[in-house]
This record gives sequence, C-alpha cells and structure tokens, in this order.
Amino acid sequence: MSAVCTKAGKAIVSRQFVEMTRTRIEGLLAAFPKLMNTGKQHTFVETDSVRYVYQPLEKLYMVLITTKNSNILEDLETLRLFSRVIPEYCRVLEESEISEHCFDLIFAFDEIVALGYRENVNLAQIRTFTEMDSHEEKVFRAVRETQEREAKAEMRRKAKELQQARRDAERSGKKVPAFGGFGSAGMTSVSSGTIITDTMVEQEKPKITPAPARATGPSKALKLGAKGKEVDNFVDKLKSEGETIMASTGKRGSEVSKALPPPANVESVHLRVEEKISLTCGRDGGLQNMEVLGMVTLRVSDDKNGRIRLIINNNDNKGLQLQTHPNVDKKLFTAESVIGLKNPEKSFPLNNDVGVLKWRLQTTDESLTPLTINCWPSESGSGCDVNIEYELQEESLELNDVVISIPVPSGVGAPVIGDLDGEYKHDSRRNVLEWNLPLIDANNKTGSLEFSIAGQPNDFFPINVSFVSKRNYCDIQVAKVTYVDGDGPVRFSSETSFVVDKYEIL
Repeated sequence: MSAVCTKAGKAIVSRQFVEMTRTRIEGLLAAFPKLMNTGKQHTFVETDSVRYVYQPLEKLYMVLITTKNSNILEDLETLRLFSRVIPEYCRVLEESEISEHCFDLIFAFDEIVALGYRENVNLAQIRTFTEMDSHEEKVFRAVRETQEREAKAEMRRKAKELQQARRDAERSGKKVPAFGGFGSAGMTSVSSGTIITDTMVEQEKPKITPAPARATGPSKALKLGAKGKEVDNFVDKLKSEGETIMASTGKRGSEVSKALPPPANVESVHLRVEEKISLTCGRDGGLQNMEVLGMVTLRVSDDKNGRIRLIINNNDNKGLQLQTHPNVDKKLFTAESVIGLKNPEKSFPLNNDVGVLKWRLQTTDESLTPLTINCWPSESGSGCDVNIEYELQEESLELNDVVISIPVPSGVGAPVIGDLDGEYKHDSRRNVLEWNLPLIDANNKTGSLEFSIAGQPNDFFPINVSFVSKRNYCDIQVAKVTYVDGDGPVRFSSETSFVVDKYEIL
C-alpha cells in the first residue's frame, strides 16, 4: 500500500493495492513514526511482517508499505515515482492541499501500481493516462461548440428582429413621429387594429361582431408572437444546459453598457459615453492595428426636456475623426462644439436612445497603446520559463477587472507559479492560464507574472486581454446641457464606459 501521512502517523491519502481492512491500515501507519530511528539515515524500516519504505516531503511522509520479500531496489524506484507525482497536482506540500487533490493522487497512484505490482510507466505517461485525452472527444466538443455558436447567433438574430418589430409597433401605437432614423432604421408599417405588448400579440376585437381573443387566421402579428415564444423556449433550453444568456435590449451600444453596472440615479435627460477598443500587436513589439470606436447616446424621458442642446468638451489630441448625426446642426457643432438639431423647433425623440455623436481613432502608433503586454518565454531543460509583464501607458485610465489569458500546453499538468502580482487561475479544460488584476491605474501601472511549464515558446500565444473602465480613452465628455430657449441649464445624468472588443498579442 502507499500513503501520504503526517509525522505523527495520521493518514491523509492512502491507497491499498491488496485486500486490507481500514483498521489494519491505520494501525500500520500509526506504528510507523515509532519505528523510525532518527540516528540513522535509512529510508526504510522493517518489522516482523512488513517493510516501510519512506521519503520525507517537508512536514509529511510518502510511505510505501510492502512485504519483506519485496525487492527493495524496485520499491525505492517506485517510491521516487510516487514522490514525483505529488507536486504535479499539489502546489504546496501541506495537509490541506493534499486533501483537496486526494482523488487526483489516487488515480495517479493506480497508474503506478496495479494488483500489487508496479507498472512500467513514467511521469509523462501518467499525466497522459490520468487526463484521458481523446481525439474523438476533442472533435465532438469542437462540433458541439460550433453548433452552439450557430444556435446563439440565430437566437440573437431572432431576438433582434423581435425587439425591432416591437419597438416599431410601439412607436406606431403611440403615434410617435418618425425622426430621420434616430435610434432605428426607420418606421415599419404595422396592420391597423393590432395591439402589441411585451408578452402577447393579438387582434383587437371588432366593435360589431365579437371575435375570439386569439385569431385563427394567419397574420404578421401572430407570427411575431410565435417568434417571441420560440426565442423564449430556445433561451430557456440554453439556460438549462448551463449557458449564460445575456438579455438583448436591441439598443445600440447595449453590449458596451452590460459590462458595467447601470447608474443608480438616472435623470430625465441621460447620456452614455461609450467606447470599444480593438487592438492587435506582435509578440516582438510593434502595433499592427488599433481602432477605438466611440459614441454619445442621448435618452430623453420627459417631453419638457425635448428641445435641448449638448455642450461637448473635446480635449482629445490623438487625431480622432468626429461625425454627427445627419439631423444635428454640423455648423453649430464645428463652430461651438454644441450638439443641437438643425430645426431648433423640433424635439429629440422621447424614450429612445439617440446616437448624436460618434468618433473613430485608427492608428499604428505604438505610443498610443493604453496597456502594453510583454511575454518572454525561454526554453529550459524541463520546458519553458515564462515571464509576462504589463505596463499602463495611458495613466489617466483606471482599468477594472483586468484578465490576461495566456494559452498553455495540454497534457503537461498545471504551471508552477513563481513571482505574481494579483491572482491567477488555471483552467485545465480550456488550457488557459488567467492572470486576474482587480485594478490597474497610475498607482499600479506595472506588474509581472512568472511561471514554468513544459512546452515551446509558440505555445503561449496569442494572449488575450479584457477589461472595463469608467473613464474613456478619448477625452470627450458632455460638459453641460441647456434649453434651446434661454440657454437655461438642464439637469442630466451620464455614464461612461470603455471596454474591449478585441485585444490580442499574436
């Protein structure tokens, strides 16, 4: 039998390869510390019936209990293999860590000894056998992931069609006039006499002849309701399979807004300043492409505040391109950085998200990279020593929930972590090492991670980065909101978000 026990003889993990009772096992291990002679340097001790072959593991012992007729040289070689297996699954040789990974150790022990006899295996084979890597399983998972992605894309498409049709019908029902395409692609005609709610679409009852609540004949309204029910059933099915489904509002910039919590207090005039970054750079330095897309979105929920103007504060010096909506007075914006309608007598649409200003920055200037990532994998005798460091170049930013995802080879065990700023998580299923940093700002602008693992330098690319920020990259803000008549100030609320669309180091 094999066991990991404390110096007092308490068993933490024990695996017997022949029939033995629990009382017998506990008795043998309890007697083990009393039999050791501290004055000698032997790694074995014998009694009348059994032989203990052991190796110290800091505060613990790896013990192999055999018969006295067993070949001690083979037992010592087996013991060394047992001792090498333990660090593969446990980062520190402590009782709590051994207990946490006890089943992983038992499975590995079973690969070394079967029916009381040692198997002719090495450490690499044990890793392969315990991971049970299967090419067929990988193919099955790849096919399933592809099907799931296609299903999710179809779900999003149907949900977007449904939301668009609902918004158009609601506007028609409320007699909201079309406003040059603000917030949507335009008005969609809906059959008269149709009432649309969030959960059901049904024909309005005629005044003369009573009709059932649910019409039997085909109509666009009924098809719209059926689509909604089909989408809801499909979403419920995905949730039952463990997928995380984000609610789609059908609004521009909704994917940006969901990354940050909504503001606590929202005024009748609410503004969102949203930015997305897409960046690709090389592992040896050099920015291949960086694009930042931004937008100011206005939502008015009180008709008294419909005729307003926005005073924009633009302090950006990075050379971005600005563009206003066609219904916005461009001359006024160019001359005074004020967003107002061409026809000042008109009001902004009520209860609709209106994109009034957008901008774009595209560059290959490496000095404009907000967060640089340097990865230095160097080959060693047992694999690769990897050193990764980050540096915040745009010190005005505060990046929250930063995750730096480094791919690692499969089938070689967990990486051995050295120096570390922040926290890490090894996802063996996706073969990714995630470096988590709650906050990166001017006071915490640099940090590093070191780890060792078997592999080649190319195995650790591409590296992906994600984060969210309540400060935007391009310094554009709404400084003030005023009425068209009288220039009186209007109370407003605002939120700012800067998120990642793609951030890769290839």
